[in-house]
Amino acid sequence: MSDSKYFSTTKKGELAELKADLNDPKKEKKKEAVKKIIASMTVGKDVSSLFADVVNCMQTDNLELKKLVYLYLMNYAKSQPDLAILAVNTFAKDCEDPNPLIRALAVRTMGCIRVDKITEYLCEPLRKCLKDDDPYVRKTAAVCVAKLHDINSMLVEDQGFLDLLKDLLSDSVPMVVANAVAALTEISETSPTAAAVNELDSTTVNKLLTALNECTEWGQVFILDALSTYSPSAEREAQSICERVTPRLSHANAAVVLSAVKVLMKLMELLPADNTFLQNLQKKLAPPLVTLLSSEAEVQFVALRNINLIVQKRPDILKDDIKVFFVKYNDPIYVKLEKLDIMIRLATEGNIATVLSELKEYSTEVDVDFVRKSVRAIGRCAIKVESSAERCVSTLLELIQTKLSYVMQEAIIVIKDIFRKYPNKYESIISTLCENLDSLDEPEARASMIWILGEYAERIDNADELLNSFLEGFPDEDTQVQLQLLTAIVKLFLKRPTETQTLVQSVLSLATQDSDNPDLRDRGYIYWRLLSTDPAAAKDVVLAEKPLIAEETDLLEPTLLDELICHISSLASVYHKPPTSFVEGKAPVRRITLQPRAEPSSSFETTEEQPPAQPTVSAAPTVIQPATATSDSLIGDLLSLDLPSTAPPISYGNQPTGGLGDLDFLTEDLGGLNVGGVAPVAAPLGGLGGAPPFGMATGGVIPGLSQDLFGLQGSLTTAGGPVVLPNEVWLQAAQSKGLEVSGTFSLKQGAINMDMTFTNRALQAMGGFEIQFNKNSFGLYQNSALTVPTPLHPNQTNRGTVLIAVGGQVLRQNPLNLLQVALKNNVGVFYFSINVPPHILLSTDGKMDKKVFLATWRDIPASNEVTTSTDIVMSSDAMVQKLEVNNIFLIAKKTVDQQDLLYMSLKFVNNIWTLAEVKVPHGSAAQLAIKSTVQDVVQLVLQAFQDILSN
Repeated sequence: MSDSKYFSTTKKGELAELKADLNDPKKEKKKEAVKKIIASMTVGKDVSSLFADVVNCMQTDNLELKKLVYLYLMNYAKSQPDLAILAVNTFAKDCEDPNPLIRALAVRTMGCIRVDKITEYLCEPLRKCLKDDDPYVRKTAAVCVAKLHDINSMLVEDQGFLDLLKDLLSDSVPMVVANAVAALTEISETSPTAAAVNELDSTTVNKLLTALNECTEWGQVFILDALSTYSPSAEREAQSICERVTPRLSHANAAVVLSAVKVLMKLMELLPADNTFLQNLQKKLAPPLVTLLSSEAEVQFVALRNINLIVQKRPDILKDDIKVFFVKYNDPIYVKLEKLDIMIRLATEGNIATVLSELKEYSTEVDVDFVRKSVRAIGRCAIKVESSAERCVSTLLELIQTKLSYVMQEAIIVIKDIFRKYPNKYESIISTLCENLDSLDEPEARASMIWILGEYAERIDNADELLNSFLEGFPDEDTQVQLQLLTAIVKLFLKRPTETQTLVQSVLSLATQDSDNPDLRDRGYIYWRLLSTDPAAAKDVVLAEKPLIAEETDLLEPTLLDELICHISSLASVYHKPPTSFVEGKAPVRRITLQPRAEPSSSFETTEEQPPAQPTVSAAPTVIQPATATSDSLIGDLLSLDLPSTAPPISYGNQPTGGLGDLDFLTEDLGGLNVGGVAPVAAPLGGLGGAPPFGMATGGVIPGLSQDLFGLQGSLTTAGGPVVLPNEVWLQAAQSKGLEVSGTFSLKQGAINMDMTFTNRALQAMGGFEIQFNKNSFGLYQNSALTVPTPLHPNQTNRGTVLIAVGGQVLRQNPLNLLQVALKNNVGVFYFSINVPPHILLSTDGKMDKKVFLATWRDIPASNEVTTSTDIVMSSDAMVQKLEVNNIFLIAKKTVDQQDLLYMSLKFVNNIWTLAEVKVPHGSAAQLAIKSTVQDVVQLVLQAFQDILSN
């Protein structure tokens, strides 16, 4: 009979009937009642009132009924923790049951009930099940350890369960080994203790490789992922592991294949490049990767994203299989674009003719996005393979002649890159490009065409007329077009000064006086000042020889690529981002990267065996964990420094304070510097003949520009860098035997700097300075040594800077931004605390997508919103400018009832997002509304706004 009858509409008074059936002595009635309860629970009805009656049904020898009761318990134990304790004795009894299925069911259910009171009683049954005679019970218990660790990690470590899991790696049953590996791997992601226990050695690796052949496919994935973290101690061991893993490449499951590829890619880094074994291994990798492309589209896409990484790391693996990546007519667009990208990466002189003919075919497709990418791909081929450049340019010209707007505009964009790669080689086609000026309506295409006009202005007779046509709609142009137009007209003026005076004056006026874009204004002021004070320098700067563009501009940065290779077959390899950038949670994410490449093998055997190099593992930023820092633990943490017991002897001789001496770059006269071998020239650009442009004086100054460069004398306010608060005293001399320490924090190129000033108020010289941070809420740790010029003589002041990184150990402090510091020198060890300015703790990638912002704002409950008034009065534009420089980003802006509404997002370095609404009434003080899922950071956000906007 079908079970659908249990999902029929609940009748009035049915709970009472169910209660009666649960207490009926007949097992069949009990089973029917529990089935109805489970059905009601499944569709969302509240049946928690029957908890005690259902628990009474646990004591039965009917396996089906017991499973149903356990399912009910897992769902409602959290809401009824006191009643759930009633089931503990039955759980313990079931863990001793002769039936292994019941023993496994009991321990699995106890692991799934996330109630602390029950967790305490789970340890002994779990310990017994880990040593059970039946493999099914042991494999279930192994997974249960991982679940228990998620609930109470300290309990697992204190009770020795990690060692028991480690013992299961030597189990004779492969499925037990696989589950033990899976549990240890999961625990290791969040626990340094487990990571140390899970450190593989050659004996354990051999056991895993033996179990690999007999595991289920998902067990193989777990074991292969564990093997990928192992670093063999010798080349022969690496080759042996490769030989035993290689058969997995022919597995039918794509996950097993990609996991095997990951292991092999990591081990290949340990083999010398001239090794014959390595070359044979690369040949074996190609067929399984090609086979993955015959799967369904979704699997193809994942495979292609992984292949993209592999091709960037080792293009030789698939160099002969480029035709596999030719696009099929019925491929989805996401597969087409990935194939196109890989095709370009594999393009060489030997296959470029085939690739180009294929790309030309793609440019006639109906999918506009795909056609655009295809046209760009032709340009990438020209840049990558020099011998094909002429043929690529001819192909692009043919595409321009089609007069299809989107094709033509993409062609002009890539032709600009070809000009950058091969200067003075293909400029004869400029006239053809100029014929299509009127058809350009996309900002990037217009900007590319303007760059060409400015760069080759001396070869285009009517360049001034063409640029002037763009200038007519200057205020309405996109920012990149405006910036390019400004630069192009200045280039034109420097090349043909007598004819373009009015044009350059117009564009400089539009850029500096009529624009509210700070980037455009700043560039306009720079050009204006250069032209008005030193035209020769302007010519050297603006018309400087440009470096050739790289062959592959879209390659991943090498260290990121190495890290992603270690995450092949995971989500990171699909996103092409490290896990730390998209995984958020209470636990840090381990960061693993490839080892350095092995040197070519020598013809002589070495007598000493080198120790194995371990993968680089570091903790990522993490969400704050509650903890209590006692004074004893603080001193223990701060004194765990590996500092010398005595400070190094102090030398009283003259010591240099820095490689640059005392040069002050702000006050030195730089006019006499001979840059690039060209002496400074004071003569105007008009020296080529004719009157000086703009009525230049003989001193080379343009009066019209130098009178009042900025419209109002002294009124220029440009966007500064991130806010740096004034120095404050952190350590009084009376508390530290005469050493006074003051300082502040700053952001320089995205890195946190701790800028410190040391003053010696004592009668003896000081030296041997070292510094250590305690664990803190944001995982801050010192990323460089403290360098203070020594000796620090009495009444002398010196400065020192410490670079601060994020990703250290986390301990919640109160307030959250509290940083406890230990400072050591030859006099002693001193302790002090600092409140780190909150704006220093903001991440540079805190700009949220508009749709995500809107959804997040709605999801955060209104009770989490904090509103406050400020005393800050400034325009919304000035406010946005200051906030964005300090990593608080504008998402949207609108004006309602004489006030601007700014919607902004920010992210702390430990991945906590916060949203803000700023109301800026015209002429009145601003109001703030802050929303965050973590209420503890709200006060920090309010302080950050105040610090940024008040300084």
